[in-house]
Parts: sequence; structure tokens; C-alpha cells
Amino acid sequence: MAENYEVEQSNQTHQTLQEVSRAIDNGMFVHVRRMLEDMEPEDIAHLLEASPPKSRLVLWQLTDPEEQGEILEELSEDVKDGIMVRMQPEQLAAATEGMDTDDVAYLLRSLPNHVSQDVLAQMDTQDRDRVEQALAYPEDTAGGMMNTDVVTIRSDVTVDVVLRYLRMRGELPEATDALYVVDENSRLIGSLPITTLLTTQPDTEVLDIMEDSDEAIPVDMDDGEIASLFERRNWVSAPVVDEQHQLVGRITIDDVVDIIREDAEHSMMSMAGLDDEEDTFAPVLKSARSRSIWLGANVLAALAAASVSNLFENTLEQMAAIAVLMTIVPSMGGVAGNQTVALVIRGLAVGHIGDSNTRWLLTKEALVGLLNGVIWACIIGGVVVLWKGNWILGGIIAAAMMANLIIAGVAGVTVPIMLKKMKIDPALAGGMALTTITDMVGLSVFLGLATLFLV
Repeated sequence: MAENYEVEQSNQTHQTLQEVSRAIDNGMFVHVRRMLEDMEPEDIAHLLEASPPKSRLVLWQLTDPEEQGEILEELSEDVKDGIMVRMQPEQLAAATEGMDTDDVAYLLRSLPNHVSQDVLAQMDTQDRDRVEQALAYPEDTAGGMMNTDVVTIRSDVTVDVVLRYLRMRGELPEATDALYVVDENSRLIGSLPITTLLTTQPDTEVLDIMEDSDEAIPVDMDDGEIASLFERRNWVSAPVVDEQHQLVGRITIDDVVDIIREDAEHSMMSMAGLDDEEDTFAPVLKSARSRSIWLGANVLAALAAASVSNLFENTLEQMAAIAVLMTIVPSMGGVAGNQTVALVIRGLAVGHIGDSNTRWLLTKEALVGLLNGVIWACIIGGVVVLWKGNWILGGIIAAAMMANLIIAGVAGVTVPIMLKKMKIDPALAGGMALTTITDMVGLSVFLGLATLFLV
């Protein structure tokens, strides 16, 4: 059912994009504006991302200014930046009206400093103070992603007083599942779930029914740890406190979902050396420039592996069979090693791997490599003996296969962990580094043994 729904949605989006493209080409801008008025902001954002740059700018000019803030929230970074640099500060300030503080801060961080200051100057004092407070913290911390719009109450009031206060307030911030209890110095002392509030007698004091605030999130906590906490605790929202345990904001599940999605996209795109926010329809020169760095690094890795083959040039000239078979060993090592790298990168991302269990994991992957090495050494060695009729050559490729699969398992664990300690993204460099190691080890062992026993 889910797959059918996704296919149906994809087809519908494709049809809408075709219709909009034809309308823009024919100058039917009024028709396009009416279509956009009937669409949700997230659907308009998807349409913008799926459009070439020229059509994208026309579409943006036809969108409802009152919805532009919500649309910007849904856009990928590259597309969003390309649109925002063409907007005037007063337009950006108008677009941010009604947006959550963390979302406004996220938008302003991508602008040049002088532009973001101009946008802040267009805001009213209260909104500006809230956004500046969020901008004071690093983007990937609780302070940088929190929303300062929270509902606080005192512990010495009754449920009836709280309910009357909420009715007078009129509305609650989105994803509010609890009210936060603070003292006279704004220090967090507990929380009152909405479900408890609605099912308790009116004359009950908040102090008697509130929950402790033991699991408040420190303002400097890393976003990856926050996502982990939300996953384990099944939170909808959580309070954020500073060093004095004063309540400074809250984080909601929609922000955490964005973190999880961005991390997943980052890992997937980094495997290919791409930025996870890269625009599919970015200009040719920009795309070529961003990809050339990764291609250059890959060339260096390939040259390193080729230099190993060059050391055994005489061996390769004397036996054509070795040249035919030499790619099998590094290929198998690369596949096995990348399996381990993917497993370890995921473990690092979710916090499963640390100093206490690294040695156990290393031993386990070495034994997995040994077992697979024995199995595939026998299979490949047997195939080579039957194919080439040479028992020595079969034994050589079997020994090289076993050695390389063991090395692949060990390197698959150590490479990502070492890269992380060196502050290098394992998802970006882990696969290439592992492939280079298995290529060089596989070729060295295979060609070295062939030189000793066959030439």
C-alpha cells in the first residue's frame, strides 16, 4: 500500500510539473498562480526543487508572499540559498513572520552577515531578541535548533488557574504536549503533561501532579545526541536549559525528524562525494567544480593502487593468466570492506560504538573476514584450478583472497573510527580509503606470491 501511494504521489507530482512547465512556456502565469494557490507549501517546495533554475524563479515570483516563509522551510539548502539571495531584506523579514524561532535562525545563517543584520533590523523587538538568542549558539547544538516559544507555569497554582490561563492565552505553540514548571528565577523544576492537566481535578495544585525535570536537554548538547534521546524516549518535545538550569527553549519532534533525515541524506550522498544539499538542477560549472575535488582524490587513490601493479610489471609480462585474474582479489576485498564500513558508520552515527566495545567489534569483523576468506578462497581457488589447470596459481589466489578479506574486515572497523577521531567525516572518506587499502593489499599479496612461486 505504501509503495503504491508513493508511486501515485510521484506520478501526480510529475504531471503537475509538466502542466506548470507548459503554462510557463505559454505565458499562462495567471493559471500557474491559481495552481499554486491550491497547493500546500511543502508541495510547492517540492515543485520548486524539481524545476530548472529559470522556471524556478518564475514560480517563486508567483507564490503567495504570505506562504513564502513556510515554503522556504521545506526547501533544500542550495535551492533555498539561490532564492533568498534574490530577495530584499524587507521581503525576507515579511516571509519570516509567524515562523518558529529556530526556523528563522536556520534561514538567516545561510545569508551573508550584512544581509542577515538587515533582515533582523526589519523585525519587531521581541522577534529579533528571540532570533538573536538562537543565533548565539552553534547550529548543530540544542541552543541552535531550539524554539523559544514555550508555555511556563508556576508550581503553587491549581489546575483550574492553569486552564483559565490557557483559555485566556488562546492558542498553544505547535507540538505542545507539556507545560513547563519554573520557579521565580525561571529555573526548570518540572513539567505538566497536557493529558494529566485535562484529567485532573481543578482544585489540585501543579506541584502535586507535575513530573520531574531530570531529563532536560543542556543547551550545548550535540544534535546527534538529541536525536538519539528522542528516539529512545519517544518524546514529542523536550525542554532546553542553560548552565544555571534556567529554561531557555524547547525542541520538538519535527526538528528531530529533520536532523534524522539530513543525516541519512548526508551519509548517502557523501558515499559518492556529493553535498547532501546539492541542487539537482544546479548550474554546470558549479556542479563540475564541487565534484572535481572528489574525482581528484579518487585519481590519487587509483594511482596508488596502480603503482603496486607497476612494481610487478615483469611478472605480468611473463604470465597472462595473472593479469586476467589480478582484479578478482581487490574487488572481493573492496566489497567485503565496504560492507563493514557501512555497518560501522551507522553504529557511530547512532552512538552504538565507543571505546568500550571497539576491540570486540574489531575481533568480530576479523573473524568474519577469516570465515568468508576460507569459504571464498576454496571456491575461487577451485575455479582457477579447473579453469587454468594450475594448482599453484589456484593456491596463490586462494591465499591472497583470504588475506585480503581479513584485512578488509579489520580496516572496515579501524578506518571509520580513525577518521572520526581526526574530525573527518567517515561517510565521505571511509569508502575511498578502504577501497584503496584493499586494492593495494590485494594486489601486493597476489602479485607478490605469484612472483615468488610462478616466475
